[in-house]
Amino acid sequence: MQSFELLSQKFTLHFDRRHFPEQPSTLYDPNEYFLKLGGKRIRPVLCLMGNELFDEIKEDAWFVGTAIELFHNFTLIHDDIMDKAPLRRGMETVHSKYGDSTALLAGDVMLVTAYEELNKISIEYLKSILTLFNRTAKEVCEGQQMDMDFEKKDNVSMDEYIKMITLKTSVAIAASLQTGAIIGGAGERNQYLLYEFGKKLGIAFQIQDDYLDAFGDPKKFGKQIGGDILANKKTFLWLHALEAASAIEKEELKKLLIDNSDNKIEKVLQIFRDCKVDEWAIQLKNKYLDEAFDHLEDIAVLSKRKEPLKELAHFLIKREI
Repeated sequence: MQSFELLSQKFTLHFDRRHFPEQPSTLYDPNEYFLKLGGKRIRPVLCLMGNELFDEIKEDAWFVGTAIELFHNFTLIHDDIMDKAPLRRGMETVHSKYGDSTALLAGDVMLVTAYEELNKISIEYLKSILTLFNRTAKEVCEGQQMDMDFEKKDNVSMDEYIKMITLKTSVAIAASLQTGAIIGGAGERNQYLLYEFGKKLGIAFQIQDDYLDAFGDPKKFGKQIGGDILANKKTFLWLHALEAASAIEKEELKKLLIDNSDNKIEKVLQIFRDCKVDEWAIQLKNKYLDEAFDHLEDIAVLSKRKEPLKELAHFLIKREI
C-alpha cells in the first residue's frame, strides 16, 4: 500500500502534460494556464487510494483520476466567475486574465475533456462510474446554488448548512474514493462504506476550515483570520452562535452581519467565545471524524490496507487544532 504523498507525486507526473489542442489558442491556452497553477490534487489521488484498498492500481484509475481533476478545475473556473474572485493560488483567475466569456467557454471545454478521459475506461466499469460521476456533478452544482441562496436568506438551519456542505464539498471526496473502489472490484457494501467514510471526512474537514478561519493561527492557516466574518458567511460557527446566544447577543450578531466597522471581527469572535462556539466546533468535528473511521473500520479488507487512508484523514483533520 502506497502513501498519499507517494501517489500524489505519481499522479502529478501523470497529469502534468498538455491536455488541450494548440488551436484555437485563445480557447485552450487559458485552461493550460489554469492547470499550471497546481493544487493539492486530493480527489484524483483518493481515486487511486480507493482502487488500491481492494486491488493493485489499474490503468483505468488514472483515466478516472484525470477526469476527476479536470472536473474539479472546471468547477473552480466557474466558481471564480460567480465569486468575482481576482486571484486563485496567488495568481490571476481565468476570467480576470482572459475575460468572463472566454472563462465560461474554457470551463465548458474543460468539462468536455473530463468526459473524454472517462470514455477511455473499460466497458465493464463505464456505466457504474459514469452514473456516479454524473450524480456527483449534479450534486456539486446543487450545493453551489444552495450556498449562493444562503447569502440572501435571513435564517439558515444547521441541517440545511450540513446538506449544502455535503453536496458542495463532501460528495466529490466520497465519489472519488468510490470510483476507485469500483475499479478495484469492491462489492456494493464496501463501496457504500468507503463512500460514507469520504463523506463524513469531508464534513469534518469543512467544520475544521470554518473553525480555523475564526480561531486559527494566521501563520499556520495561511489566510487572514476572520475572512468568513468579513464576508458575512453563514458558517457552522455563525449558525450555532445564533442558536446558543442570548437574546441580546443574537441582536448584536444580526447588527454585526451588516456592520463593516474596523473591530467587527473582534466583536463577533468575542460572542463566539462567550457562547463556547469554539469548544462546540471541535466536538462536532471529532464526531464526524469518528463516524468516518467507524465506516472505514467496517470495510471488509485487511486493516493494514486501510492505514494510508487513516494517515491521510489524520493529516487533513488534526485532532488538536
